[in-house]
Amino acid sequence: MKVSILDDYFDTLRTLDCFRKLAGHDVTIWNDHVQDVDVLAERLRDTEALVLIRERTQIRTPLLERLPKLKLISQRSVYPHIDIDSCSRLGIVVSSSQHADTPSYATAEFTWGLVLAGMRAIPQQVANMKAGKWQIGVGQSVGGKTLGIYGYGRIGAVVAGYGKAFGMKVLVWAREPAMAKARADGYATAASKAEFFEQCDVLSLHMRLVDATRGIVKAEDLARMKPSALLVNTSRAPLIEPNALVAALRAGRPGMAAVDVYEKEPLRDVNDPLLNLPNAICTPHIGYVTRDEYELQFTDIFDQIVAYAAGAPTNVVNPDVMAKRRQ
Repeated sequence: MKVSILDDYFDTLRTLDCFRKLAGHDVTIWNDHVQDVDVLAERLRDTEALVLIRERTQIRTPLLERLPKLKLISQRSVYPHIDIDSCSRLGIVVSSSQHADTPSYATAEFTWGLVLAGMRAIPQQVANMKAGKWQIGVGQSVGGKTLGIYGYGRIGAVVAGYGKAFGMKVLVWAREPAMAKARADGYATAASKAEFFEQCDVLSLHMRLVDATRGIVKAEDLARMKPSALLVNTSRAPLIEPNALVAALRAGRPGMAAVDVYEKEPLRDVNDPLLNLPNAICTPHIGYVTRDEYELQFTDIFDQIVAYAAGAPTNVVNPDVMAKRRQ
C-alpha cells in the first residue's frame, strides 16, 4: 500500500523498531506541519493508508473528498480531528486503538514534572540564572499539600499514585463511577466541584475532550482556587472555557499554571497572552513524546495497516463502513 505519515517533526518514526512492520509498503513521511487543504490534497493524492500522529492535523470533509484513493486512516486514541461520518460515506476505514488497559506513562511522568517545575518555579529560576541573576523567590514543597485529580482515568490514576508517593493528600473529582474507583483505590473524593477547586493546592486535569467535557472548567471554578495553587493541564486545552485561564492567572487565582496543550497547535505566536504570563509554564505538547511511548503507539498504528492489507481491519471505529469500503 502507498502509506503517508504526517507531522513526524523530527523524522523519528523510521528509526523505531516497529517501523519494520511497514516493510514492503511504499511509505512517504512528511516532517513539517501543514493544514492547507490544497497542499494536503496534492501531497496525499495517491495515498491509500494515512498515518496520523494524534491530533496534529485536522482531517475534515473538504480534504477527504479530494482523496479518492484513500482507503484507511490509522492512528491511536481519540479522533475529534477526523470527520468520521464523511469517512464512512466515502468508504474510508478509520482504525484507532483505544489502548484501554495501557495508560500513557510518558504523559503521567511529564505531568509530574510540570507539578514540580511549577511549585518550585524551576524554568523561571533557570532563565534568571542564565540572565546573570541569582535566586528569584521562594518555592513550595508538595509534601502535605492537596493534589486534585480532575478525571480519574488511566493517566489520572497514575498521577495520583505519584502524588501519594510524594506525601501529598490526593483528592478526586470526576463522574461517579470514576470516583467510586478512586475511593476503592484509597483516595478521598470531593463533596462538590466547588469544594474541589477550593481545596486543591495542585489541580491536574485528566479528561478526554468530548462534547460533555468541552469547557467543563469554568471561570468561576478557577476563581475559587487558592492564590498559591497550581493548575496543570496535559490533557486538552478546550477542557477550560475559552480565555478563562489567562484571565484567572492575571487575577491571581490560581497563582500559577503549567500547560502542555493549546486551543490551536502548533502554537508559534510569541505574542500569545499565555506565553507572556510570568506565572505560566508552557511546553509544546510533549507529554506523550518519548521514544518509548512512540514504540507503543506506532506498534498499534502499523499493526492496523498490516491487518488492513491482509483483509482483516482491526480497531475500526466506523464499522458501518465495512460493507462499502474502498477496494
